[in-house]
Amino acid sequence: MSESGPEAVAKRDHAGPSLMPGRHSVTAATTARHDLTGTVVGRLAALAADTRTAGLATDLRKDVARRVLDVLGNSLAAQGQPSAHAVTAVARGWAGAAAATGIGTGQRFPAATAALVNGTLAHSMDSDDTHLPSVLHPSASVVPAALAVGEATGASGAAVLDAAGVGIEIAVRLGMGGYDEELGNSEFFERGQHATSICGAVGSAAAAAMLYDLDVEGIADAMGIAASFGAGLLEANRTGGTVKRAHCGWAAHSGVTAAEFARHGLTGPPTVIEGRFGFLHAFCGDRADTAKVVDRLGEHWELPGIFFKPYPCNHFTHAGIDAARALRAGGLDPEAIVEIELGVPTPVLRTIAEPPAAKAAPESGYHAAFSGPFTVARALLGGSGLGVGHADFTDEAARDPRTLALAALVTAHPDARCDEIYPHQFPAVLRVRTRDGQWHEARVDHNRGGPANPLSDDELTLKFDLNVDGHLSAVQAGTVAERALALPSAGSPAGLMSLVRG
Repeated sequence: MSESGPEAVAKRDHAGPSLMPGRHSVTAATTARHDLTGTVVGRLAALAADTRTAGLATDLRKDVARRVLDVLGNSLAAQGQPSAHAVTAVARGWAGAAAATGIGTGQRFPAATAALVNGTLAHSMDSDDTHLPSVLHPSASVVPAALAVGEATGASGAAVLDAAGVGIEIAVRLGMGGYDEELGNSEFFERGQHATSICGAVGSAAAAAMLYDLDVEGIADAMGIAASFGAGLLEANRTGGTVKRAHCGWAAHSGVTAAEFARHGLTGPPTVIEGRFGFLHAFCGDRADTAKVVDRLGEHWELPGIFFKPYPCNHFTHAGIDAARALRAGGLDPEAIVEIELGVPTPVLRTIAEPPAAKAAPESGYHAAFSGPFTVARALLGGSGLGVGHADFTDEAARDPRTLALAALVTAHPDARCDEIYPHQFPAVLRVRTRDGQWHEARVDHNRGGPANPLSDDELTLKFDLNVDGHLSAVQAGTVAERALALPSAGSPAGLMSLVRG
């Protein structure tokens, strides 16, 4: 087994480039097996290598640090969830070096295994960030992968942020390659594919390869290998099952594993993204747009425009929640409601409104988080947290008679204005009729947590505090938040992860 951790890094620093068999050393570019000139994966790998050398801009590092804090909070909130139990039980049965922390497990695992555990946790509460219009959640896979490899290799906080930032950027750009302007939707989504896990595996591989100190060719190979590993279907959003919670964990695991394979000599195809049987054509067919993946690469960053989620539920439900909160704040009495109309973008209906009977009466708290009628009802009744919170998505809450009575009054339908805005935002309009015959309306065009309606550092920290309540003391929570937000200039992932090991 190869050495990892701070001691191995120290040896490398004094001994020069690693000559470990099969590993791409920084000097190996002159004997490259593949000509990456002009290829998409070559350009993405060059961005990764250049960023590792120069570092991300200060504002981008700060942005990624906020995403690390968000991922940690979402992961701690998921302790006790079925997905956490299942994946952690499997991970504990796998042998390997104690190299990286499994959040809340009290244990350390091999890097790829820790990434599996933590990526599953990060996505389990459906409270992870969202990029639009690709409609994917990048940080829940890429950040756990970067933290795991960063901890295993003894990397600095800044290096981990740089790797995570590039990995996130690559994931969302691949997602954009599957977005069709004419269709007004992601082709991944249209085909029932979970772009979050499919693209997240490749972004995670880039981040892990950067931290394993692979050269441009090695980073390209890692992404090329991970492109064969990415997977994920969205049917669980519609009809049930908890497998979607593990998608980001598997993407993170796949990315780290791909980087480790590349480190030991396995290679990927140089045309893995744009080729006839490559990533975009295989997943998206003729609607794929390779040019979007590399448009202004290195000049324009999608990273800071990625939306933070204030509520732990499917992002398509958020504008409906905000509309309900606005009506409640205006004095609407939920007991006086006799009819509710929820207008949303047409493609959203499949996720949050169909089948109607299942969405009006979700089978569990988890499935309630994907229901437009249920989330509107909870927000009208007051909700918890920042508007609605974890207490609104327990199995007990999913059986609450008042909530179900209100949810049964909701009819969801496509709205023309929402269709014009989607998927650059996930808008909604809510119209409510009361017993006196009056209609009350609230329209939300810009989601809370996005660039047009951002969460402040204080609001993001409050979200973290709410997530970790019951898992960390107030003092511990404050320390974790302080350490996470200080990663751009100080600290290390090893020190940070020791605080959330459990």
